[in-house]
Amino acid sequence: MKMSVDTEETHQRLKAAVHYTVGRLCQKIGEDHRRQFSRQAIAAIAETTFRQCDIFAKDLEAFARHAKRSTVSVDDVKLVARRSTALSIYIQNKSDELTQEHMSLKKKTTAKRKNIETEEESRE
Repeated sequence: MKMSVDTEETHQRLKAAVHYTVGRLCQKIGEDHRRQFSRQAIAAIAETTFRQCDIFAKDLEAFARHAKRSTVSVDDVKLVARRSTALSIYIQNKSDELTQEHMSLKKKTTAKRKNIETEEESRE
């Protein structure tokens, strides 16, 4: 597969960002556990992480396309995470948390709207 120059540049920037982030995480974990990670280990973890993210992205696109949607949904993300129990539980908890926040905001907005309508009616 041949990539355009812009796509290749973006690809390399993303890889560099993943490598940097993995390096920082390894440094933090190493400090917490009094261990060190070799440059080769960090590079291997970064490469594996980047490839796994690429696989996830392709799977997410395929799931959405299969459902005849152009947008990836939370259900698609849950489906991608199904092979990792810990990741699946984490994503489910985050999804529930976001749903609760959304419902809370919706209730506040509805209550605010009702208060405004009541105030307008009392002025009339």
